[in-house]
Amino acid sequence: MKRIIAILLLVTSFSCKHKLESQISEDVVESITKDEIINSIEDQMKKENIYQFTVKDLSGNDFDFASLKGKKIMVVNTASECGLTPQYENLQELYEVFGDQNFTIVGFPANNFGSQEPGSNEQIATFCKQNYGVTFPMMSKISVKGDDMHDVYHFLTKKDRNGFQDSEVDWNFQKYLINENGEVVRVVSPKTLPIDESIIDWIKS
Repeated sequence: MKRIIAILLLVTSFSCKHKLESQISEDVVESITKDEIINSIEDQMKKENIYQFTVKDLSGNDFDFASLKGKKIMVVNTASECGLTPQYENLQELYEVFGDQNFTIVGFPANNFGSQEPGSNEQIATFCKQNYGVTFPMMSKISVKGDDMHDVYHFLTKKDRNGFQDSEVDWNFQKYLINENGEVVRVVSPKTLPIDESIIDWIKS
């Protein structure tokens, strides 16, 4: 534990490899080498963000996540025939309240759980509009787990890519919260409502 804390302190104290090599003193932490600290810095530099992705929306148009720079983002996998489908109403409510305050929601329909999203993109778009008046961005149907997992979800679920934590999409309507720098900062259970107080506090913070 002391070793981990010491590495973290040193990583946050120095901003680049050159500075590290010139300023680290051997008596700071006797068991840590310069190479270990430099490797920790390089691991952080490799961390990806969501702005690298361009996907297709329900209409087949390109949607560039880079257009959302500076906004907080909730990414959520959705389904039309799930017990949690009424969360669409909460999602839309959240979007209407905070959508003009540097916050947005991006939905990804997926058929990975109980075959609860069997429709085409066109059918999904009609369902969302007619039943819940959805106006937040909805993407084309993808896979969020398994061998055909979409690359966006590889980023969201793999620590070696997002720099935050490993996770697995447990069911429909799991939420990933992305900060203003495009970084994953929280994974929210499918059963937690989008209007949960902790989510609203995060949006406002």
